[in-house]
Amino acid sequence: MYVPPVFKVEQDTALAFVAERGFGTVVAVDGAMPVAVQVPFVCERKADGALRLECHVARANPFHAVIARAPDVLVTVSGPDAYISPDWYVAHDQVPTWNYIAAHLRGTAKVMPAEATLAHVDRLSAIFEERLLPKPPWRSEKMTAARRSAMLAAIVVFEITVDGFDASWKLGQHKARADRLEVARVLERQEGSDGPALAALMQDLLRR
Repeated sequence: MYVPPVFKVEQDTALAFVAERGFGTVVAVDGAMPVAVQVPFVCERKADGALRLECHVARANPFHAVIARAPDVLVTVSGPDAYISPDWYVAHDQVPTWNYIAAHLRGTAKVMPAEATLAHVDRLSAIFEERLLPKPPWRSEKMTAARRSAMLAAIVVFEITVDGFDASWKLGQHKARADRLEVARVLERQEGSDGPALAALMQDLLRR
């Protein structure tokens, strides 16, 4: 991932975003052909300090067989993004661009044993169910034993040990403060899009 120095972000900030987002694209190479899946994931530190992502795919999806043969993968995690019109800047003679935040994580994937599947489903669902409070959390125990067994048999869990990552917070840092403030003001009014979320990130950066 190419990251100009002005768009670099602190490691802790990037990893907090990855863990909070909890969803990304895993890319592997099957022979000479790149293949990808979109998956939710658990992001955590292991006892030895290694960063680990835990994901799953449908058993019918051949992706788990691909990573068993070729375990090197790239995970891309994207946050809010938006087109930026030159008309929004205070300064004249500008060009169109796109603001966004994103992280790319490189690592090694490994298929997990079947007995790890239930714990994975419970960990993953607990993370996202907590965000729906005060709704009572869904738990796998709510399913009948037969249905739960069938569900678990239909997926394959894999973990990714991360050995490097890059992140880019492209939020107009190379522009004048007045331009950044005006762009954030316009984005903040764009309801029904990523605009308000992107504006909040830009404004937070300007306050530092």
